[in-house]
Amino acid sequence: MAETLVRCVATTSHVFSGSAWRLFAADRHWFRSVRERVFKHCSSSCSHSATRSTMSKKLLVDVDCGVDDAQAIMLALAAPNVELLGITCVHGNTTVENVCKNTLRVLQACSKLEIPVFKGAAKPILGNSIDAGHFHGQDGLGDAPDPNAPSPDLVQKEGAVSAIIRIVNENPGEVSLVATAPLTNLALAVRMDPSLPSKLRGLYVMGGNTESRGNTTVCGEFNFTADPEAAYIVLNDYQCPTYLACWEFTCYSKLSWEFCDAWLAQDTDKARFMARVFQHSIEASQSERLQKEFVAGTGFVSCDSYAMAAAADDSFIIESDHYPVSVELTGTHTRGMMIMDTVGFLKKAHKAYIMKKVDMEKFKQMMMAALK
Repeated sequence: MAETLVRCVATTSHVFSGSAWRLFAADRHWFRSVRERVFKHCSSSCSHSATRSTMSKKLLVDVDCGVDDAQAIMLALAAPNVELLGITCVHGNTTVENVCKNTLRVLQACSKLEIPVFKGAAKPILGNSIDAGHFHGQDGLGDAPDPNAPSPDLVQKEGAVSAIIRIVNENPGEVSLVATAPLTNLALAVRMDPSLPSKLRGLYVMGGNTESRGNTTVCGEFNFTADPEAAYIVLNDYQCPTYLACWEFTCYSKLSWEFCDAWLAQDTDKARFMARVFQHSIEASQSERLQKEFVAGTGFVSCDSYAMAAAADDSFIIESDHYPVSVELTGTHTRGMMIMDTVGFLKKAHKAYIMKKVDMEKFKQMMMAALK
C-alpha cells in the first residue's frame, strides 16, 4: 500500500513539473480536481491490493492420517482465509484404507464432510510398507472406538494421483500442496504430469532430517524412510518454492505438555474428539523408546502441524536455511536420510527452504483455534 502511494505521489510530482506549475498558479481549482482524481486512483489501487492480500489460500493436503495429520487438518480448517480443496490419502502411519476412514472421521468432527477425500497409493514405490502403530495406534487414531464413524462410501471414486493433477491444473499458480505423509502420491503425480510443479504456488513437506537423527531407522525420519524413492523424486523433480519442516526442527519447536493439557481441556466437541484419539500417543510419548527418539527433551510435538501452519500463514516462518536437498537411497543405515548440500557438490539450482525458527506464539494460537 505504501509503495502504491509513493508511486502516486511521484506521478503527481511529474504531472506538476514545468509548465504545469504555472497552470496551477492560474487555476487552483484545476489542480485540486486533478489531485483528487490521482489520489482517488491511489485509494482504489491500495484497496485492491489489500483485498488481494486477504484472498483465500487454496490448499491441497496429502496425508497418512495419524493423530498429528488430524491436528494439522483441523488447524487448516480453522485458519482464516484458507480454502481446503481436497485431501488425498496414502499409506504410512497405517493402511491407506484406515487413512481414508480417519480423514473422514476428522472432517466429521469439524462438520466439514463436504471436503472431498481421495484414496491413493497403498504401498511405496519399492520395498515393503512400514507403519507407526506404536505411536499412533494400529488404526492411526489411537484405536479409539468411533461407533458413529462416517461411511467409507464417502471417499471419492477418483484416485488421489489423478485428483492432485486435476485440482492443480484447474487452479494454476494458486494451490499450495501440503504433504504430511510418505511422498508416494506426489512422486507418481509428477511422473504422470511433469509440468505439475510449475503450476503450484508452493510445496510444504513434513519430512526428512537435517542432523541424521532417525526416528524410524538409525538415520531415517519416518515419512522419507517409508518411501525413499518417492522422497528422492519429489525433492528433485518439484522445481517450485519448497518448504521443509524436518524432524529435528519439529522437536526443537515442541510445545509443553502443560499447553497440551490446556489445548485438550477446551469445552468443545473437537477437543473431546482429539483427547480420545490422542491419548494413546500421549502415553507412548512417555515410553523409553520415544524418549530416545525425541530431540532436545520430551514435549508435545505435532509434527505435521508445522508444515500446515507455514502453508496457511506466510509470516509463520521466521528463519530458514536455503540449500539444495536430496535423499540417500542406498546406504545400509542411511537409506531414506535427507542430505543437505551446504557446499554445492550436487550442482543443483533448486534450493529448498528448511525451517529453523517459527513464530511459536502464532503457532499456539493456531493450534488452540483448531479445537475451538
